[in-house]
Amino acid sequence: MRASGERARREVLKGAAAGAGLAAAGIVTTRPAYAADSRPDHLDRPESVTARMGGTSITLSVTHGTLSWSARRDGRTVIGASALGIRLADGTVLGSDVRVTGERHRTRRSTWTPVYGRNATVTDHYQEQRWDLQDKGTGIRFGVQVRAYRTGVALRYLLLDHGTATIADELTTFVFPDDTTVYSARDENSYEPVAPGSIPVTGTTTTDNGPLTDLPLTATLPDGFIACVCESARVDYPRLMLGSVAGEPNALSAFLMEHTARGTGPVETASTVATPFAAPWRAVVIGATHAELVDNAELVLNLAPPNALPDPSWIKPGKVFRCELTTAAGLAGVDFAVARGLEYIEYDAGWYGPEFTTPDATGPIAAIDLPSVISYATSQGIGVFLYVNRLALTDADSLFGLYKSWGVRGIKLGFINDGTQAMTGQIIDWAKTAAKYELLIDMHDDVRPFGYERTFPNWISLEGVRGNEQFPTATHNVTLPFARNIGGPMDYTICYGQSRDKTTNAHQMAMAAVYYQPLNFLFWYDKPSKYNNPANWPGLPWFNAVPTTWEESHTLAGSIGEYVAVARRNGSTWYLGAMTDESSRTLSLPLSFLGRGTYMATVYGDGTPGASPYQTPVVVSTRTVTRADTLDVAMAPAGGQAVVLKPG
Repeated sequence: MRASGERARREVLKGAAAGAGLAAAGIVTTRPAYAADSRPDHLDRPESVTARMGGTSITLSVTHGTLSWSARRDGRTVIGASALGIRLADGTVLGSDVRVTGERHRTRRSTWTPVYGRNATVTDHYQEQRWDLQDKGTGIRFGVQVRAYRTGVALRYLLLDHGTATIADELTTFVFPDDTTVYSARDENSYEPVAPGSIPVTGTTTTDNGPLTDLPLTATLPDGFIACVCESARVDYPRLMLGSVAGEPNALSAFLMEHTARGTGPVETASTVATPFAAPWRAVVIGATHAELVDNAELVLNLAPPNALPDPSWIKPGKVFRCELTTAAGLAGVDFAVARGLEYIEYDAGWYGPEFTTPDATGPIAAIDLPSVISYATSQGIGVFLYVNRLALTDADSLFGLYKSWGVRGIKLGFINDGTQAMTGQIIDWAKTAAKYELLIDMHDDVRPFGYERTFPNWISLEGVRGNEQFPTATHNVTLPFARNIGGPMDYTICYGQSRDKTTNAHQMAMAAVYYQPLNFLFWYDKPSKYNNPANWPGLPWFNAVPTTWEESHTLAGSIGEYVAVARRNGSTWYLGAMTDESSRTLSLPLSFLGRGTYMATVYGDGTPGASPYQTPVVVSTRTVTRADTLDVAMAPAGGQAVVLKPG
């Protein structure tokens, strides 16, 4: 990591540029921001430092030169003593034989306003500890930064020398208490509750293979706590997976992906970065209850860089309707969007031809007069999204500029299978390029969240989940709020009124409030004509009214894989969604989150269960309530309930 002559000059310049990037990311390299301690190595120094905030703590330790960490909540173990380290390509392990050269700490509290989100403002309050370290064998300087929030903990590595470094592996481990269950899922598979040491072996000869699981990874702990491992601020770095550790039944270990998720593109066994360099944050969101975990998800955003867009006023969350691939369907879709209170229509795969054999997305098929549809949509206040397979993204700048000139408002990218360092860079570049042309972007297939919807809020949604269009079980649906959705927004197409649903219609309706999805595709698989007689579809007024971004959110009840109830406010109106697994269930929900005065509750509930869940009718009722009341929410098997609470 040292150089001489002209090469040294170039690497120092690269290091200076990287240092500027560190500052932009919030890593303060000047001493005044911290209470610092930098003592000669021969003096005794503490073997551990701890950051604490509101009953949550994270401890950094060095024992006989070896680094480790642990985390606690209210005095109970969340993560036991777990190894830390980075292996470089030359075999050097940073973390196995170190000396502490500096200690720094700070406490910070601030608030910020998201462009859209779960809440109108977000509090960022943490205590931070940082160790500056030196590898005894090579002299390489690096650091570890840890933060404690009331809502969880986080850590990341810092490479401090100027030049470059080639990272082969990350050695971070997560040792859970005995009797922990983790919810493992890879690619777009369903979640499987297993012991940490029993992650299923998955993968193929062209993908990363082994007992590996994707993030977010949720763990239920034996004392009732629940934790979700996520990553944030992933830049110039591979995606993190976690894997079982042979002989350590309670441990999961970091695995940096070497292949893209589905094995397309070059294999990258190591990642070269310009140093100084900040690795991504490894966050553990913690809840004393399952419901609290859902409300603590903004920790992932607090760790991400702030909004990079000088004027995000053009970014509009909303509801979307997918049209069939004709001009008439597009025009009818616009009328349907206007009638149903939607903000966007979309032409999906095939609008420019077969997506895997037509790598040119610069013109529509003959059946679509796209200028006419866009013109009509614009005149009616409706935006147009276009789908693009990644094979057609050879020149994203040119393509996105063309779409902007057409009047397109957003793009949905397909088969964005991230994983490698190069794909991380490509994903961020697509988000930046879309922002340049004031285009919203929704990335589909195997891409996972890392907090960058804060940095580039035009990146409004992503998939990375077994989607609702695959008609999963109710159990899967009530797992997601505590797992995938903790990491960030998800595009989870709502399939109201579909005979293939394994859930009731009220269950599908409740998704619009339960899940955080600022871009919400509704009526998937449907045509506008299906709803020509609204009297046959009593749930339509709910979808007309429900927004996709919120000023206040409260999770009222929940247990992963069993049930969930969430209330969210937009303006003065609250929208409450509740869902259950395949068991019928009644939840008694206090309405203490309401403001003063009376509210009219319009309840969309399950009627008498049908032979199959989708045949269970939606029954609408109204009642007057106040914040002193408790709402009894009765749900059929695989059912749900959606409630509008309006003052007056």
